[in-house]
Amino acid sequence: MTAQASRSDHDATILDIGDVDAYMQRLGQGAREAATRMRRVDTAAKNAALLAMAEHLERARGEVLAANARDLARGREGGLEAALLDRLALDDTRLDAMIDGLAQVAALPDPVGEIDGLRSRPSGIQVGQMRVPLGVIGIIYESRPNVTLEAASLCLKSGNAAILRGGSEARDSNAAIAACIRAGLERAGLPEGAVQVVATTDRAAVGRLISMPEYVDVIIPRGGKSLIERITREARVPVIKHLDGVCHVYIDASADLDKALAIAVNAKTHRYGTCNTMETLLVDAPVAETLLPTLARAYGEHGVELRGCERTRAILGDLAEASEADWQAEYLAPVLAIRVVDGIDAAMAHIERYGSRHTDAIVTEHYGLARRFLAEVDSSSVMVNASTRFADGFEYGLGAEIGISTDRLHARGPVGLEGLTTRKYVVLGDGQVRQ
Repeated sequence: MTAQASRSDHDATILDIGDVDAYMQRLGQGAREAATRMRRVDTAAKNAALLAMAEHLERARGEVLAANARDLARGREGGLEAALLDRLALDDTRLDAMIDGLAQVAALPDPVGEIDGLRSRPSGIQVGQMRVPLGVIGIIYESRPNVTLEAASLCLKSGNAAILRGGSEARDSNAAIAACIRAGLERAGLPEGAVQVVATTDRAAVGRLISMPEYVDVIIPRGGKSLIERITREARVPVIKHLDGVCHVYIDASADLDKALAIAVNAKTHRYGTCNTMETLLVDAPVAETLLPTLARAYGEHGVELRGCERTRAILGDLAEASEADWQAEYLAPVLAIRVVDGIDAAMAHIERYGSRHTDAIVTEHYGLARRFLAEVDSSSVMVNASTRFADGFEYGLGAEIGISTDRLHARGPVGLEGLTTRKYVVLGDGQVRQ
């Protein structure tokens, strides 16, 4: 073993496949042992660790920002896209949000140990279901270093052990944040293996992490489509995932146009590099001629490039034609596809064909159409008269989120604490035997 590989696992630089295998094996063993111990940890100890992490992050603010500056400089030199640079960047405001997020998760009710649906059976036994941790969660993500802390906090509060593997573009930021996590665990007396941040940027580590069912119970990937497709294809461990955030806003003929304007602009321009940003706007034909010119001016003020269907282009004039690829695109950029449709059925048919089952919204004053949209659009979040940007764990009251799942099993939508637990049956008796 090399001198580098013989250092502590947290600081190791893995040099070859053999070292990666051995390193990931150690992480897996440590996580499995920690998961067993975490089942015995009470809420107070978990909260103490979270608050200690927040204190250490505050003290290390300068080091974290300096590390992030190095990552950003390396990303710019390497030609990293603007949307990814935005996801990578940390500043005092984002650090404040990370610190506040730890306190918010600490303040959330602990779901572990809750017993639901306790009922008596004719035999005299009582049967219910208890919430328990999933076990060991592997999380693979790109760019956003704040995910390191969010994932650690949610996995810890829900009683799980976590192995976190961030992208190479955020390696210095993640290392600085990982130091704060370790310090918080140590201070609260929790096992070091409860949260482990993979130190190596070797891609082989990902392959090993997703193929260790003896150590890892579930994988959660967060990142681009290519990453998630690879994880889904190659994993030997169950995966909670979403592939795309192709989100829609449909403006119905009955909509309050002031509401429609505010929602459609916010859904696109609030932030471009997020999975809950609107990528396609659908406008009911009766209001298109009135609303589209106003929307086009508003988008122009934000520098948004518009691409439209034939009917949209007839109203707005000099506009790029939207191709088939545009209807399927997750731009993560100031680009928007617009289609004029004939009513809610056409809008829902478009969403069914091109949507990613992430988040879709209707703007309408018609109660019946709102109910139909809620019932018939098959997405993890469906909204009435609200921006798609609200599809977020914090906005839903979950605290920080681990990601947004577009799967149906095991969790769907923003995955918070409850999404990181499962249930087991518990039976309470008083000496009953089966006859």
